[in-house]
Amino acid sequence: MTEERIRNPFRPGALRRVHKVGLLSAAVAVAAAAATAGALLNQPAAPGVARATSESLVTGAIAPDPDTEAPASPDASAATPEESPSQPATPDAPAEKVLDASFEYQPNFYYCGPAAVRNALSARGIDVSQDELAKGLRTTVNGTDSAEDTTRVLNDMVGADVYRTTMIPGSDATPAQMDRLQADVVRAISNGYAVVANSVGGAADADGVWHDFPGGHYIALVGYSDDGRMVKVSDSSGLFGPATYWMSTINMANWIGTRGYSA
Repeated sequence: MTEERIRNPFRPGALRRVHKVGLLSAAVAVAAAAATAGALLNQPAAPGVARATSESLVTGAIAPDPDTEAPASPDASAATPEESPSQPATPDAPAEKVLDASFEYQPNFYYCGPAAVRNALSARGIDVSQDELAKGLRTTVNGTDSAEDTTRVLNDMVGADVYRTTMIPGSDATPAQMDRLQADVVRAISNGYAVVANSVGGAADADGVWHDFPGGHYIALVGYSDDGRMVKVSDSSGLFGPATYWMSTINMANWIGTRGYSA
């Protein structure tokens, strides 16, 4: 009998016993799996980790925690700031440039605004009288109010909204404001537009000459050198030396302090 069982392990009686053992083993395995699943389902989740659900146990995935879920990948078609149409790339500007501008002195002590605007416009080939400009600037014996006026009239005369007003509120310009003036001067002049600045007080030019206007004074900036670190000034006052001179952009920014410029 023993020899027969060994020779024929698949006879009906042996198969029934094997089947019973297999069912028992399967039942034990199912019970163990159920107990494990119950333990997992009832186990409190650690901070930042979501509790497993019955569905996640089936699929083998853990439900994502909304607080820790990784953000969706950005749309590849979205433009970066460098690619944004509102921020076009700035073409390389020359290290120095001086505009071909004509010059006129102001006829009286309060026409510096009209004279500066007139001299700036001449770089665009626009010939307009200081008297006509004075009307648009609303210039009186007290002078021209602010750089907002020069910006408005410059845009009217060039027929485009190319000039912007930049104010330097403090009496001393900050490094950021100096950098901004340098960039604005290079951008404007390299594109053929002179800058008009409203200065006040005194400042030294590149030759050490002191230019002092306690009540304020308008000037045109018609050139730059050294990548904008120096600016060429067209000064209609007729005071303190020649009509044109060079000044560092740092001194110019401080000279504009509490006032503004059109560029």
